[in-house]
Amino acid sequence: MPAVTHDEWLRRAKAFQLSGAHHVDGADEPGSGATFPVVSPRDGRIIAEVADAGAAEVDAAVAAARRAFDTGPWPRLAPAERGRALLRLADLLDERREELALTVSLEMGKPITDAHGIELRAVISTFRWYGQLADKLTDESPHTAPDALALVTREAAGVVGAVVPWNFPLTLAGWKIAPALAAGCTVVLKPSEHSPLSALLLGRLATEAGLPPGVLNVVNGDGPTAGRALGLHHDVDVLAFTGSTAVGRHFLRYAADSNLKRVWLELGGKSPNIVLPDAPDLDQAAATAAWGIFFNQGEMCTAPSRLLVHASIAERVTEAVVRRARELRVGDPLDPATEMGALAGRAHLDRVHDHVRRGVDEGARLRTGGERVLAETGGTYLEPTVFDQVGPGSRLAREEIFGPVLSVLAFDDLDEAVRLANATEYGLAAGLWTSDLSTAHQVSRRLRAGTVWVNCYEEGDLTVPFGGMKQSGNGRDKSAHALEKYTELKTTWIQL
Repeated sequence: MPAVTHDEWLRRAKAFQLSGAHHVDGADEPGSGATFPVVSPRDGRIIAEVADAGAAEVDAAVAAARRAFDTGPWPRLAPAERGRALLRLADLLDERREELALTVSLEMGKPITDAHGIELRAVISTFRWYGQLADKLTDESPHTAPDALALVTREAAGVVGAVVPWNFPLTLAGWKIAPALAAGCTVVLKPSEHSPLSALLLGRLATEAGLPPGVLNVVNGDGPTAGRALGLHHDVDVLAFTGSTAVGRHFLRYAADSNLKRVWLELGGKSPNIVLPDAPDLDQAAATAAWGIFFNQGEMCTAPSRLLVHASIAERVTEAVVRRARELRVGDPLDPATEMGALAGRAHLDRVHDHVRRGVDEGARLRTGGERVLAETGGTYLEPTVFDQVGPGSRLAREEIFGPVLSVLAFDDLDEAVRLANATEYGLAAGLWTSDLSTAHQVSRRLRAGTVWVNCYEEGDLTVPFGGMKQSGNGRDKSAHALEKYTELKTTWIQL
């Protein structure tokens, strides 16, 4: 990241101004005039008033996307032209990287170093990757009898409704928007009401990059109103959602109650991170476990929130994690030296803190953390928190906390480790630390998770798919497989 000082970020934050209008059909739209405040978790201050969509605003955005798909140029462009538009958007995101990073940091509390170096890097890479992929896809022509020709083609599915959360507001939007646009779809994006500003800026930059009006629309609003209207809309062909399992169920019901649109869900997680005695480097395993649960304030669906450690090394590994937790610098997200910022709002802080209190009540041992800090700032901060002696059936071990709270469980043998790892309704991700190649393969196969990291955590790139099993959802983001969500297969049989 450029050498922008804390003082300079503070100066920019003081001067921060961004329009809160919806972005529909290539232009900013104020909507009905109803607004809601965006409150920064770093200090509790209102940083913007944002237009609040009701059913009418959602209907206007969907109508714009429908026109752009049915009669506009976007689905009919050569794939290479769509790819070039996505590459121009990636370049604009890169040019405005510092402004976007500041916006993300202010609206959801992410440390500015992570917002600039990780969040923006990810979303820029996503649009570049799909821009480069757009003209490299192929259809099929199966072998048939000599008197016929069969074609199997992938066609753009239509209007896509994308509903994304606040924890990675640009990255997760990009994972849905970029492949949908590359396939020739048009999109209505509804960001979280906690982080709408970065999404609005993304929408304006897409128009600046030359995407035709109506191809990418952004509407603000809450889930029960704007999200529901999008889910029930008969002109939305595909709904892609990242968020909680409870809300994912609502979108499935909306589809059933409307036009049976396809619904793709990336939902919650309670990911296990298994450390065996033969791990190649126990110190590295402990350091990675600490990084994984405290990165992004623990507000991550793949967070390794259950550390499963063999009993023979449990104390050594736990103590190393506790030391790292106590060293971690919690502070102002705009300070480049901050390692853990603010949790995303007062209500969320209260929920996470309630999990901590219940953990103590259930008999788990609180090794460090668990207290609110920096209350004088007006922000929503919590200490990095580690529990051990956690019961497998406890809420700490079963429920997604979505905060910087680690549960340590000890096991005696590999079969017990696998049972503990799979003893959850979720199946998003898992980690495994071992030096034995056979163990790595065998245990990875037994873990019910969409991604298994061996001797690492949160590694990978856009070439590999991402998504979950069980109640962590369906379908896949990232990679060429993501295009399967936004295309329909058509068979054309020609009798010669």
